[in-house]
Amino acid sequence: MKVYISVDIEGITGIVSFSQCGRPDSQHFDFGFARRMLTHDVNAAIRGARASGATEVIVKDSHATCKNLLVDELEPGSQLISGFGAGKDGMMDGIDSSFSASLLVGYHGMAGAQNAMMDHALVGGLHRFWINGELSGEIAVSAAVAGAYGVPTVLVTSDAVACSEAENTIPGIKTYSTKDGFGRYMGQLKSQSETGQGIESAARAAVRGAEAIRPYSIVGPVTMRAEFRSVEEADLPATLEGISRVDGYTLEWNRADFMAAHRFALTVFNMSIQGRRSGT
Repeated sequence: MKVYISVDIEGITGIVSFSQCGRPDSQHFDFGFARRMLTHDVNAAIRGARASGATEVIVKDSHATCKNLLVDELEPGSQLISGFGAGKDGMMDGIDSSFSASLLVGYHGMAGAQNAMMDHALVGGLHRFWINGELSGEIAVSAAVAGAYGVPTVLVTSDAVACSEAENTIPGIKTYSTKDGFGRYMGQLKSQSETGQGIESAARAAVRGAEAIRPYSIVGPVTMRAEFRSVEEADLPATLEGISRVDGYTLEWNRADFMAAHRFALTVFNMSIQGRRSGT
């Protein structure tokens, strides 16, 4: 049995702010700690998946530069997809129909979710994101990519609000909360020893019951809308063929199916980052 694990960082053990977990530079003082906790949570998920019969585990590092996990400390025999710039499925690069289940570890709540820690949309600078008129976040998007390959998403680990988001999106999904948010940058954190056991147990149950979870599917045609925080982030992607500019901040596009819309979204987001840098 093959199991796929997509990894973000905001929902992991012990982290409350972007200054801890952003990327390896002087502005993110606790990045080394965040990497260790990320690896801790992922290892727990790997152990749980293997306890329920996983014979091959592929881990996709999906936060920021996608070079966060400590590969030398990952559970032996697991494989890591690391780095950025060449994929077509975003946070789910490497998944295909050969997998029996996908797990989302360390994810976060959608933009605007009250008391979700470090809530945001899919990329820096993006304020809000809609799929077919519904506000959506990375949990729904990643699950829909897996679902397009016929793979059920069976586990989400995050804070309590994001776990509820997952449960409301995917019937029957298992979740495990590593913390309870008091606000965006403050919360009550579970200890490392507790989350290690909890994630492992949740992953074990999720993989064991994978056949009972239906792949999450968004049926086409699909309309996506992205509202950015600044006008220059919308300026450059607005030049793409097949995109509509709703207002200064907002772009919209339609595609025949979810995967076509999602792959176009990745281009929009990458161009928005270049637009953000245009004034420097």
